[in-house]
This record gives sequence, structure tokens and C-alpha cells, in this order.
Amino acid sequence: MKQLLSNLKGDKVIWSFLALLALFSFMPVFSASTNLAFGRDGDGNTLAYLIKHLAHLGMGFMIIYFVHKVPYHYFRVISRIGLPFVWALLVLTLFKGTHIGGANASRWLQLPFIGISFQTSSIAAIMLYIYVARYLSKTRETPITFKSSLFELWLPVFVTLALILPANFSTTALMFAMVVMVAFIGKYQLKYIGFIIGMAIAGLLLFFLLAKALPNSKFFSRVGTWTSRIENFSSDKPGEDDYQIEKAKIAIASGNLYGLGPGKSVQRHFLPQSSSDFIFAIIIEEYGLVGGLLVLGLYLLLLFRFVIAAHKANTLFGKLVVISLGFPMIFQALINMAVAVELLPVTGQTLPLISSGGSSIWMTCFALGIIINVTKKEEEIEQEQKEAAKREEALQKLIDQQLEADEHKISENYSIQDSSKNPIDAVINK
Repeated sequence: MKQLLSNLKGDKVIWSFLALLALFSFMPVFSASTNLAFGRDGDGNTLAYLIKHLAHLGMGFMIIYFVHKVPYHYFRVISRIGLPFVWALLVLTLFKGTHIGGANASRWLQLPFIGISFQTSSIAAIMLYIYVARYLSKTRETPITFKSSLFELWLPVFVTLALILPANFSTTALMFAMVVMVAFIGKYQLKYIGFIIGMAIAGLLLFFLLAKALPNSKFFSRVGTWTSRIENFSSDKPGEDDYQIEKAKIAIASGNLYGLGPGKSVQRHFLPQSSSDFIFAIIIEEYGLVGGLLVLGLYLLLLFRFVIAAHKANTLFGKLVVISLGFPMIFQALINMAVAVELLPVTGQTLPLISSGGSSIWMTCFALGIIINVTKKEEEIEQEQKEAAKREEALQKLIDQQLEADEHKISENYSIQDSSKNPIDAVINK
């Protein structure tokens, strides 16, 4: 065990928070999986869902381990090569994607011969964030201009977001907000950011106008769902998501301060997506307000640790990578919690490392592996500085010992045992 822990480099506090979130996730997932096990397509075996979640988390932590061994500056090149590949996957997802968990959107691709499905927007987000960090951290002889950044930075950003938008508005909005935040932190001029936001709003309005003009197009099939969710959220008009929200609020109200106890949720039998999108409601029902605040506190502490890791990074690329990959993870968690308590309309965002689902866990772990990689590099630099200081101290001690030995030898050669034998004293005596 000690040997295994010694191989885990990087920020140990981040490792600890990830382990706590992963361990805590087993009981809510096991409890909420009864909805799937006894549903229309289930076989009544809840233990199978727990083992599946364990396998997903195990694979996720293996991803963290292997990714944190790769020097993080390699991802500068990987982002440039990987972004066109991601675009191809997104196009394929739009036309050949599958529907999972009752969602009426093509967000997943199924790997042939393996049967594993993954959400392509997750890997697209990681590649895009690294690409933006790479561009903003490049060394230049001249400052960034709006014209040059429009094609080198914002064109890839808008292409990526445009390919995700038809199937997933919430992910697109979150990605755009995070890119703008990273650009601001990367000292991109504020007036240019204003232009970009204006262009994004204009593009979104154009998309909605095309959706109104072509209502029967499969490409715009999700627009009606988005508008109805926003309208139902801002009014008392009943909608398709009201059932989920009402059951989530009943679960939260039933939890009180300490909850009903692990595995004693009632609403898990009625709440759709209880093990993924609405797992926070099940957590509060079973563990109460205390459990919900503890989960929220873990994410906020993780955010604080990301800030520390970004501050310690000795390169601008490292700082921007930690911010661009770490902050979206925390904001996704906050959005999931806000939806459960009806502070936001239904978005379909999962709770990172707690909700069930393979691709969301794996992509989260991939991003965390890169973040830990950055902290590992800083740890290595700090260790090298300590070793250099030790070597310098040892060399100084060796020099001092040698000088002391030489001084002692000289004093022995000229020691005054007999003043008559000392030529200097003989001269003085004369």
C-alpha cells in the first residue's frame, strides 16, 4: 500500500478529495439504482449496477494515474491534433448518435464490437479548453490582435460549440462561459471579449430563427424542449419536467436535517434519472441537509485547491490548464445541485464523480489527471530545488571541513613547541 501511495505524485489533497467523493458515491448510486433495476428494462439486480459503478470508477482512477504520468506540456500538441478529430466525432454524433436513458438527443457514440457508449461533447470540452490555454499562453513578439485571434482562437471555439449546440444547449453554454473566463484570466483584452459575446448572442439568435423556419428538421429538434423548459421554469405552466422537479423537491423535503438513512429513499422509485441527473435529491433525502452540505463543501474545497494549484504553477500554460479544466467541473456540480432544488431549469448535467455513467466519469478523471499532472510538475520542481539546496549545503560543509583541515595542518607545521627552533622567535629574541 505504501508503495502504491508513493507512486501517486502531485497534490495529495486533490487525491484525497477525489477518493472521498468516489467512496461516498457508492451508497447513493446503489440506493438510486433500484429505479433502473426494477424499471422497464431492468432485471431487478441492483448489485449489478453497483459493480458497474465500481468498474467505471476503477477505470477512471486508472485514467488519472496514467494521465498524470505524462508530462502535461505534451497536451499542447495533442490539443492541436485532437481538435479536428473531435470535430469529426461530433459530426458523426449528430447524424449517427444514439439516445441513452430516455434522452431524445443524439449525444452518445457507441464503440463497435465493444458496446461502450461515450458522450463526445465531454472529450470535445477537454480538447477545447487545452487548445484555448495553449493559444493564450504562447510566447509572442507582438501582442494578440482581434483579427489574428479571430481565426486562430475563436473560429475553432465556435466550430466546436456549433457542433455541440443542436443536441446539448446546457453543455454549449457552460463551455462558452468557461472559455470566456479563461480568456479573461489569460489577459485577453476586455473589449475583444465583448465583441465575442455579441457574436455568440447573434449566432444563437440565428440558430433559433432557423429552428422556427424549419420546425420539422431533425437538426433543430431540441429547440422546442429548451424553450418549454425555460417557459415552464419562469411560470406556473405545467410541463414535461415538472414531474421530475416535483419528485426531487419531495425527496429534498423528506430529508430534513439528518435524512431518512442510507438506502431508505422513497422517491428513488419514482424519480427519473435518480442515479445521474437528480442524484443530489436522493443524497439529501437519505443523508439530510447535513449530507448535502458536506457534498457541497467537498466540491468547494476542491475548487479552493484548484486555485492554489493554479497559483503555484510556474508557467502560464499550467495556470490556464488548471483553471480551464478544474473550474468547469465545479460549476457543473453547482448546476446539478441548483437544478435539483429548482434554482435552474433542467439541464441534464451530472454530479462529477458521484453520478453513475461511464463516459462522464472517465472524462472527468481524464481532466483531473491533467490537473494533477500540473501539480506533479510543480512538486518535482520543488523537490529538485530542495535536492539542489541539500547538495549546495553538503558542498559547503565539505569546503568548510577542508579549510578547517588545511588550517589545522598549517598550525601544526608552525606550532611553537620550542621558541629556539622557531626562526621568527629567534629573530625577535636577537
